[in-house]
Amino acid sequence: MSKLENRPVLMDIRGVKKWFPVKRGPLGSTKNYVKAVDDINLTIHQGDTLGLVGESGCGKSTLARTILRLIEPTAGEVIFQGEDLVKLSPAQLRNVRRDVQIIFQDPYASLNPRIKVKDILAEPFLIHKICGRQEALERAAKLVNMVGLNQDSLGKYPHEFSGGQRQRICIARALAVEPKLVVCDECVSALDVSIQAQIINLLMELQRKLDLTLVFISHDLRVVRHISSHVAVLYLGKIVEYAPKGELFASPQHPYTQALLSAMPIADPDAQRSRIHLEGDLPSPINQPSGCSFHTRCPMAREGCSVDAPALVEITPGHFCRCPYTGQAAD
Repeated sequence: MSKLENRPVLMDIRGVKKWFPVKRGPLGSTKNYVKAVDDINLTIHQGDTLGLVGESGCGKSTLARTILRLIEPTAGEVIFQGEDLVKLSPAQLRNVRRDVQIIFQDPYASLNPRIKVKDILAEPFLIHKICGRQEALERAAKLVNMVGLNQDSLGKYPHEFSGGQRQRICIARALAVEPKLVVCDECVSALDVSIQAQIINLLMELQRKLDLTLVFISHDLRVVRHISSHVAVLYLGKIVEYAPKGELFASPQHPYTQALLSAMPIADPDAQRSRIHLEGDLPSPINQPSGCSFHTRCPMAREGCSVDAPALVEITPGHFCRCPYTGQAAD
């Protein structure tokens, strides 16, 4: 058991689903559902960094928004510090917003272009009635220093900054009310590689200083490997593998995870790696394949894979996989 697993549980996600109805016309009956998130179970410990990876459309961002109740879940429980967020009223949920924050992918779209940085950063203090305006502006000045910007930034508008600087402003805004959990939804994917490294290092430094817990969503497995302590791999709304970072990257068990890792670029031009090519496209989340949802693309698929839907089982302590032929795909 890792040191993090000895720490208190901050969030417990139990059977969370988010199904979007597909209707027959604007006023018609529901004919089907897009199963964007389907029966997710996760435990996030205080101080942990949970990486969520998978192809576009696998449900990563929908899961993040669902557990924060930015969109309402179809079913399940999200236990945060002993309270089920799903059952909270809007007034009760507003109080919890101080403890859970999100950093979005596009820093420009998530900032109000009409107000200056000092007002963007002062706004959380005023909304949550933490202090008056003068003190809020003083705290805003400290926040820009915390994220590596100078005091001149306070009097500028978002369009006057580069993408990396705007993302630093978004980070400062997320940290203004001293949250316990921060969701980073592809927060470095729109940035240059060198700027990505700066933002990642900033997040890791702030996590150590403030004892933050992070949920980090990314397509870049190298970034996830650098920042995460645990990794969950999603496919068509389901977790197919979950493990501590070191174990997952060293010994991936699910064929989908193995295919993802085989696509990671290698810095050494002389290094050899056998690339696993998946046939076909990601199936529709409306009409998912029967049995194992990955069997239509799996290079190790067998006859029974199209019949029985495998469960997520623990194969070694802390390492879970949704494949009955675990270990054989790597042979």
